[in-house]
Amino acid sequence: MPEARKKASANPAAAKADRASADSLPPLHDLLPREELDRLSTLQLVDLIASKLPPRHSSLVDLVYLRERVAALEELNDQARAALEKLDAALEKLRAPALRIGTFLAALPPDQAHVCINSSDYVCRVDPRLGAASLQVGERVLLNEAFVVVQHLGFDPHGPVARIDEVLPHGRLRIGQESGLGSAVLLRSELLAKEKLRPGLEVRLDANQRVALEALGMGKRVDRVLETVQELPWTAIGGQDAAVQAIRDTIELPFLHRELFQRFEYAVPKGFLLHGPPGCGKTLLGKATAYNLRQQIRARTGVDRPEFFLHVKGPEILNMWVGESERQVRDLFAQCRERAADGALAFLFIDEAESILSTRHGGRYHNMASTIVPMVCTEMDGLEPLDHVVVILASNRADLLDPAILRPGRIDRKIKVNRPDRAGAQAIYEIYLRESLPLAQPKADLARTIAQAHYARTPETQFLELSYRSGRREVLYRSDLASGALIAAIVERAKSLAIRRAIDTAADTQLTPEDLQTALDLEYRENDLFPGTDLTEDWLKLTDFDPDNVVRLAPIRPRAAEANNLGVV
Repeated sequence: MPEARKKASANPAAAKADRASADSLPPLHDLLPREELDRLSTLQLVDLIASKLPPRHSSLVDLVYLRERVAALEELNDQARAALEKLDAALEKLRAPALRIGTFLAALPPDQAHVCINSSDYVCRVDPRLGAASLQVGERVLLNEAFVVVQHLGFDPHGPVARIDEVLPHGRLRIGQESGLGSAVLLRSELLAKEKLRPGLEVRLDANQRVALEALGMGKRVDRVLETVQELPWTAIGGQDAAVQAIRDTIELPFLHRELFQRFEYAVPKGFLLHGPPGCGKTLLGKATAYNLRQQIRARTGVDRPEFFLHVKGPEILNMWVGESERQVRDLFAQCRERAADGALAFLFIDEAESILSTRHGGRYHNMASTIVPMVCTEMDGLEPLDHVVVILASNRADLLDPAILRPGRIDRKIKVNRPDRAGAQAIYEIYLRESLPLAQPKADLARTIAQAHYARTPETQFLELSYRSGRREVLYRSDLASGALIAAIVERAKSLAIRRAIDTAADTQLTPEDLQTALDLEYRENDLFPGTDLTEDWLKLTDFDPDNVVRLAPIRPRAAEANNLGVV
């Protein structure tokens, strides 16, 4: 600047000309209206002033310096403004109220929506940019603080699961009291609008439990079902002729002669109890009932009705969670009703029934039977009929079952499954000694020989001694504790003895009467396990003996020399 002044003083004529030209420049408001000038930035105003000056004007250098300073200030202001806007946006997010998520249920004119939020219903406005027509029943929607639907979030991939009890018209479903959910009527979502649903299917619900979103299938309940019932003709069950005839009279005749039973207005039994000592074929009789009934109906009518055999062991139903055991009982009967309605032969077989249907006891403490027994009673003669469903209970201790279960109208027939007699044992031996085995003698001869040895009442076959309160003593023989399961184990052990002999001698070996006799002795020696005196009564009841006045039981053991002669395989 001093150099410019020196130049100006050195050339006063040029400086005077510059001042004259500057005085002749028009003001800014003559170039642009005031409104447009207000819209210009500071840099633009500097550039506009510079454009008024003539070329090589001495003030241009000053304007260039001023423009650089202004540009630096404006850049700093822009950075500060951006930082402030960012902080304002963050502060606004922190101060903004939480948005709500609801379930869209229906569109309402004009541009309104029926939305459920936390089990409460609202009629909300829909953002025009979104449009109510784009919303689908059952999907989640986002609502702002004014309860306006501003965004759709799609369908919830999670939610509680319930089972369909009934398919209702107008896209509605009735669910039962499952998994803690009360009985309710739901809507179908858009995903299930065209799905063919039926009772028994499991569906996933939305978080508000108002809409069914997804069909999941039948769940774990099918795990207890025997998909194919084993081929068990009545001839495959030996030693239980009386029980087989009682079952056929109870189950088969009402199905095969339905018109005759209707003519006499005969009430078909709902269920029956198979009771008796363990290992005598109660479970086998239940499975054979389902198989033979199907064969009899197909032979008489030509209609093949599939079996639905639901085999449940009593302890499987017990659950530590309150209400879960009762829910499983309801589910078992619901499955049978559904399949019976579809034309299947439905059988509900509850094994070890005394574990869940024992006699109820009063008291302060919770007893599982106090809730399961009433539930089973309700299902058997409640509001929903138990048509064409056969309920079979199997128990080793029928004296422990609750009388409410066993009364007529629920369990109408009590069939005793006895221990096999000598002829029955021979029949069972013939079943297990199949002709396909390498037998040393015809199977009839082998079965007769081993049955005679099994049921011989000699000092060698004495097994147990009972002492009564009167001082009288009674001896039980091996035949008094015989069972079908024991006979099957004897045959299997005899096979193992024959196999061991074939391995040792490297020769062709057959199953001999000696193998069966040795297996018989070994089986009874291994089963020489008896309870203490305090459990005598329960043990005798379990083995189907009257424990009245029995004060002691003791095994009759062989002499030590005889015991050493027997080897265990």
